[in-house]
Amino acid sequence: MEMSETVGTEADIQNGAEEAVMNMKVQVGDAVFSATLEENEAVASFVEMMRENPVSIQMSDYSGFEKVGSLGTSLPASNSQTTTHAGDIVLYNGNQIVIFYGSNSWSYTRLGHVDDLTGWEEALGSGDVTVTFSLE
Repeated sequence: MEMSETVGTEADIQNGAEEAVMNMKVQVGDAVFSATLEENEAVASFVEMMRENPVSIQMSDYSGFEKVGSLGTSLPASNSQTTTHAGDIVLYNGNQIVIFYGSNSWSYTRLGHVDDLTGWEEALGSGDVTVTFSLE
């Protein structure tokens, strides 16, 4: 079976960032996951940060369904009432990144979603973790 489309080359991403589906790497300890990014202003700002350097965030467990950590800066939020699921990556209060291994309903700005959750909950564990976000 032949594939008629190629997936985002470097030139495609530079020439049409608006149309290109962008992915980022989410590293938790030794485990690396791929996440598909949303298209919004917060993501555009986050991508600019990741272009300069990978973004590492100390994240703490909260309520047994998410990890939350301060980004150290604010991104342009476009919050809406959202029910999250495992693998969702969102912006909270404009300056905190939240990654889910459970579900919650709150007002967030969606940033992306982990593509393959195999090993996700195990990698996050129950304590504090350092999560590094970078462009693929």
